[in-house]
Amino acid sequence: MPISRVTKLYSVQDAKISPLTSDPSGGPAVYGASIDVPGIQEMSISGEIEVKTLRGDNVKLATNSAITNVEVAVTHAKLSLDVLTAILGGEVTDAGTTPAQTSTWDLTSDNATLPPFKLEGVTPPNGVDIVGGDLHWVLHKLTLSAFPDLGFANEDYRIVSFTASADPLIANGKWISAVLNETAAAIA
Repeated sequence: MPISRVTKLYSVQDAKISPLTSDPSGGPAVYGASIDVPGIQEMSISGEIEVKTLRGDNVKLATNSAITNVEVAVTHAKLSLDVLTAILGGEVTDAGTTPAQTSTWDLTSDNATLPPFKLEGVTPPNGVDIVGGDLHWVLHKLTLSAFPDLGFANEDYRIVSFTASADPLIANGKWISAVLNETAAAIA
């Protein structure tokens, strides 16, 4: 008997971004190594639907709807230079030796590429109705839709956030997946 398809969703425990390196027609999408989104706090998924109505003879004859956009908004507690590179472009350079090491992220006119990426988030174990289970949201092909919210906050922690728009993969048409696991599974 299959597991229930209905569940609560409680919290988010982990999220990872994977650069999309290849999306060939008819053949599997290929992703780079997963990068942790540090201190994930929220992952909100929304969409837009365009509705067209056909009228004639002074009455409504038909209605047709189409999904025109899927978007995700992510907030996380810690800044990651590797995440910035994966979602915005740029380059990270490590230099120096202890005690004067540096890690510098530079965004230039040549490397601000807005590369496509995958985002996967997961509830903690028992964050769903299935004891010991979890749920993974996977957005297969995203591109930033606004510049990330970065900077400082006066006398407070600065929360980092970004929004991205989804496109269907060329390889298989997938935009978004919800995977409900009977046994909790880490993000690969």
